[in-house]
Amino acid sequence: GWRNYWLEAAFWDIKGQVEGRPLWALLGGEQGGSVPVYALTGEVHPPEQRAEEVLKLREMGFQTVKLRVHSFDPAEDIAQVGAVRRAIGDTMDIGVDANQGWRVALVDDAPLWTLERAVDFARACAEFDVRWIEEPLDMYAYDDLAKLCHRSEVPIAGGELNGGWHEFKVMLEKGSLDVYQPDATMGGGISDAVRVRDACRERGLGYTPHTWTNGLGFLINLHVHAAGCRDQPIEYPYEPPGWLPEFRDGILVEPVRVAPDGTVAVPDAPGLGIELDEDKLARHGEKYFEITSRGIAVKTVREKGLFAALRLARKRKR
Repeated sequence: GWRNYWLEAAFWDIKGQVEGRPLWALLGGEQGGSVPVYALTGEVHPPEQRAEEVLKLREMGFQTVKLRVHSFDPAEDIAQVGAVRRAIGDTMDIGVDANQGWRVALVDDAPLWTLERAVDFARACAEFDVRWIEEPLDMYAYDDLAKLCHRSEVPIAGGELNGGWHEFKVMLEKGSLDVYQPDATMGGGISDAVRVRDACRERGLGYTPHTWTNGLGFLINLHVHAAGCRDQPIEYPYEPPGWLPEFRDGILVEPVRVAPDGTVAVPDAPGLGIELDEDKLARHGEKYFEITSRGIAVKTVREKGLFAALRLARKRKR
């Protein structure tokens, strides 16, 4: 599609392998080691159930969890956060994702937040000592996001799907966010992600990338994050039974797993340090099409008709 920023990562991988250095080192990082992660849940469960699940995450070593809220009734969203806070006490940090940046309502309707609803929710989250609220408004509502940052005691985060430096520059100038979360595979590539990261450091703002794709996307963003100051945990998608490392990272030789201390290891192999399982790829992968002159001609005839195809051929020849 139109978000082709992931291509840049392939060239960084080549550069790293040629020079024999991991990506985080190419980007100016001084150490590999490991970085803390937070558990990102992917669904909305009843408050009591979610509270029990978060307690299990704590046993796994996670020190921070991010909850999703998605109700038409604001009270239900607040109840979700409150139930988890009461269950874990002060033993974990909580982030909340409202998913308003790019509102998805293709299968079923979804709530649409206003600035006032976001302000009210932020006020409630402050009482539960929430660490940040993510995407409480549309990704392009730069001015309203800035107003929300001014009125909220809880830091406002976002930017996971904003497309490149030209958008982040406006957000930085307007003060739209307290924490920036560009995704190096979708939001401008590695170069723009680094540019946003450095701008955040200069301005005293938070930076921690979005990683909700798969093992490839996670590792790419992990390198960018590891090359910085690492003052925030990085997102780690985890939602049993479907969204587990062995499924999320299905075509990697080894899935990215969390250590008992709630961290993940930063790859020290040259480039991205990604090793694909070629057998799995051959067994489960699918080639969607192969571009050849003959194939393009056949496709054009099928989709546009013979006469249109001939006109295009004559035009191309001229």
